[in-house]
Amino acid sequence: MSDILYEDNHIIAVNKRSSDLSQGDKTGDQSLDTEIKKYIAQKYNKPGEVFLGVVHRLDRPVSGVLLYARTTKALIRLNEMFRTGKVKKIYLAIVKERPPEDEATVTHYLKKNEKQNKTYVYDTEVKGSKQASLTYRLAGRSASYYLLEIELHTGRHHQIRAQLAKIGCPVRGDLKYGFQRSNPDGSINLMARRLEFVHPVKKEKIVITAPLPDSDIWSSFVHMYSPSAPFLEKERG
Repeated sequence: MSDILYEDNHIIAVNKRSSDLSQGDKTGDQSLDTEIKKYIAQKYNKPGEVFLGVVHRLDRPVSGVLLYARTTKALIRLNEMFRTGKVKKIYLAIVKERPPEDEATVTHYLKKNEKQNKTYVYDTEVKGSKQASLTYRLAGRSASYYLLEIELHTGRHHQIRAQLAKIGCPVRGDLKYGFQRSNPDGSINLMARRLEFVHPVKKEKIVITAPLPDSDIWSSFVHMYSPSAPFLEKERG
């Protein structure tokens, strides 16, 4: 199972690998929620069915922080927090092209095509579309790529992938949204770096951070990080 980043009686967060499914789907492949249920049952010697609520999802080729609820109370409260934008969601993406500005908030209208499992992006509202917004910051560069830090303000289908492609910066490895080549392992270079929220029961601030994936492309940006300081605060400092 993926590494556990945080765990208590009400919530559990794991570091999702790019190959993991957040929740079971039509492929029938083993999903993380099933693995976590087995882990909880074994660790706490729980008989019968283990409750685990899916709070949010990450696309299969995306890695990073994934949060689940262990109680119905936590699930209801977390769902409301995600819905009302009370959870801060920070992502990192590696792109080939430099973005048009070093820092910007971009707003588009997104419409999902169910048959293609793809989201289309429009500058103005069209029938069936939903408004989507994110803020990106140019956080670094290597010899061949740029690192973007992204704060996600809404949570639409394939939002980061689609919006970055719209501004000419498709995520490395993301063939669906216009990158030239796939990654050998099927991943794309997009990760959920950090979640910040108030604990749904304990009412204390929680910050959960995932380590960078262990690969050559990500390692070229490792020097920019300090394990003792959140990424954004370090960059601004």
